[in-house]
Formats: sequence, C-alpha cells, structure tokens
Amino acid sequence: MARSDVQLMLDVKAGDELSFEMLLHKYRKPLVNFLCRMVRDQAAAEDLAQEVFFRVYRARKEYSPSAKFTTWLFRIATNLALNAIRDGRYRQMQISIDAPAAEDEPAFQLPSREARADDRLIERERNQMIRGAILTLPEKQRAAVVLHKYHDMDYAEIGKILGCSESALKSLLFRAYETLRVQLALLVARPAAQPAGEGKRHEL
Repeated sequence: MARSDVQLMLDVKAGDELSFEMLLHKYRKPLVNFLCRMVRDQAAAEDLAQEVFFRVYRARKEYSPSAKFTTWLFRIATNLALNAIRDGRYRQMQISIDAPAAEDEPAFQLPSREARADDRLIERERNQMIRGAILTLPEKQRAAVVLHKYHDMDYAEIGKILGCSESALKSLLFRAYETLRVQLALLVARPAAQPAGEGKRHEL
C-alpha cells in the first residue's frame, strides 16, 4: 500500500532519505508552478522551490502531523514567495503574458456572479491574458487565487496556508475575482447556443 505524505514525512523524520526523495519528486513540479505564478520568473521559482525543500528537510526533526503535508509545504512556499516579493527582489520583473502555459495546467474557471453563468472566455489560447491579470493582483490575493483554482485547495486549507480565517479568505477571494472580472471583461462573450441542460461556466 502506498504511504501517505504524512507517513513519508514521518519516515523522513526517522532518517529515511528515500522518503524525502519521493516527496521531492511528487511535489517539485506543482511547487515550482505555484512559485512561478507568484514571483513571475521561472529561474526564481526554481531557486525558491529548492529553498522550500531545504527548509522542509531542515525541520524534519520537529515535524508533527498536525496538518496535511501539503498545507505545511505550501505555507512555507507562500511565506517565502510573499517575502521575496515584498522585499523588492522581483518587483521590477516584467510580467510575461506570452509564455506558454504548463502542459498540465488546468483550465482557469472564473466563478460566475449570476446563477445562469452562461458566459465563457471565447478562446482557450487567450489564457495568457488571464495569467497576466492574475499576476497583477496583490500578492496575497494572487496566492489565494492560485491555490484555489490551480491547486484545487479548499477554503480551510488555504486559510491555514495564508494564516487567515475562512471568512477572511472568502472576502479576499471575492475581491480578487471581482478585480479579474473587470480586467477580463473584454474577453467574456456570450457563447453559441448549447444543448438544453448542458452546464455553462466561465472557463479558460
């Protein structure tokens, strides 16, 4: 039976180097993707991911499974990313909206304000503009959106990562999505008629 992330980390705590390699292999790519969306630079994201795993390994003796491993991992990553942005290391970097999306990047769905939700972003290839809009959000809003939409985390886990209550997180996400709606308004168009009963949503 495959070991859980928590069990792998407990084995790392006990001195099992192979378990650490397994965790690194499993989470390196999603972690780099998250950090790249935060700091806007692939090389910087790679460096920060290395620092995240270094901190995880360094803290292995103090590890306690009081939360999901991903919560702990992404809390470290988010704090590093926010600190790096706030101390000015990445403020002057250009926001690239032309870089291709990662091959495994999921569709970004903007929650609909209305129940009918029958508008959709008109062309999938215009996801560059959406990623560019996300990069302009304030850092904490950006982190919340990326964790919510690209990493499919629930409010409880994101709240623990960002150190805020679920109600505060919902308010944060609401403001972020309203900003994105304004910035992406020109991309939204009424789709062609769909078969009756087919679900409709904003999607990339």
